[in-house]
Amino acid sequence: MPLFRPRPCGCRAILLSLSLGLAALPGAVPAQDIVLKQPIACTLGETCYIQHYVDHGPGPELRDFGCGTASYQGHDGTDFALPTLAAMAAGVDVLAAAPGRVRAVRDGEADGAFAAGASVANKECGNGVVIDHGGGWQTQYCHLKQGSVAVKPGTKIGAGTRLGQVGLSGKAEFPHLHLALRHDGVDVDPFQPDPAAACDPAPRRTLWQDPPAYVGGGLLQVALTDAPPDFAAVKAGLVPQDVLAADAAALVLWAYGFDSRKGDVVRLTITGPGGFAFAHDAVLEKPQALFFRYAGKRAPAGGFVPGRYEATVTHSRDGAEISRKAVSVPLAAP
Repeated sequence: MPLFRPRPCGCRAILLSLSLGLAALPGAVPAQDIVLKQPIACTLGETCYIQHYVDHGPGPELRDFGCGTASYQGHDGTDFALPTLAAMAAGVDVLAAAPGRVRAVRDGEADGAFAAGASVANKECGNGVVIDHGGGWQTQYCHLKQGSVAVKPGTKIGAGTRLGQVGLSGKAEFPHLHLALRHDGVDVDPFQPDPAAACDPAPRRTLWQDPPAYVGGGLLQVALTDAPPDFAAVKAGLVPQDVLAADAAALVLWAYGFDSRKGDVVRLTITGPGGFAFAHDAVLEKPQALFFRYAGKRAPAGGFVPGRYEATVTHSRDGAEISRKAVSVPLAAP
């Protein structure tokens, strides 16, 4: 069996995975459930988030374990994503989800090669690690940062051992860790390990020691500025203004979020001194893995009144709010 083989996983495309390991034995007794810890050193919902879950939909139908669409067809793992390239550059560790023995590693693949147009054929997983946990269980970790892989094949490790850092190697369009779990060569969703079970945002049985809450989309960052920023700059890690200039030509509120669905509403509101008030509803027209919206108001004659401006962004779906972020920025006096 080759070290790397084709598997459906990764960023809206087929990834090439690390090897599975041992094949299932006919008539073998099912092994005891594996227990997984969070495989990335970050705080979900704050410094990282889950971009994609395993696809449970039959055929062309798309469905994650929580009845949503935070996945794509054939996706076989869980994508723990970082919000910006700056977060990746700062370094976020990838951790072993359970104790075991390192079966295979790969390093040396450049970060961002796929986004730059280079071929990643036969190396779609990028830099990665495969761990054998015994009992037919294996985990695989893809898209690690070039030069960060910190373990060697054959090494026995414990849960939480540092394997490397989150990167952008292989067929990846955003910095993230792709975690795949398999039992006897069969893909398993740790959130909902029973493939016959109905979708449920809070399933009775999971393989997580501390099950992460299901989140099917939300806001990553909001900011109040004096001009619309470039989306590429936002994804790279743009640091918002902490003070608006007295002669600001406009007040612009922008929102950066993930996993939008058609019909979602992003509401942007700004209030400030002198009775200033602005509100805008942006109806999202299509599903997007990452979305960016902004709205604002040009300065009136004589400029904006100095003082503190408060802004709030809400992301709603089917009439229910699923995410909210607020920001407060002073506008300097002339």
